[in-house]
Amino acid sequence: MTRNIRRGGKIWVRIFPDKPVTVRPAETRMGSGKGSPEYWVAVVKPGKILYEMGGVPENIARKAISIAASKNAYKNPIHYF
Repeated sequence: MTRNIRRGGKIWVRIFPDKPVTVRPAETRMGSGKGSPEYWVAVVKPGKILYEMGGVPENIARKAISIAASKNAYKNPIHYF
């Protein structure tokens, strides 16, 4: 997205990975507590705004967000206010 707006505006990422996913080491015995955090995820429910963009024309913003949306596995509507 930042490549498409070419320093013309500002992008806000509205989600933050705040949920740890823990993984136990392979071939360990049962017990002795929970595994250590391996990575962090963000839970995204339907209707959640993922990105906001300001300071660019609408056509450039739509193009940049549609390119980013094509990399997701779900449908992303684009709203303009």
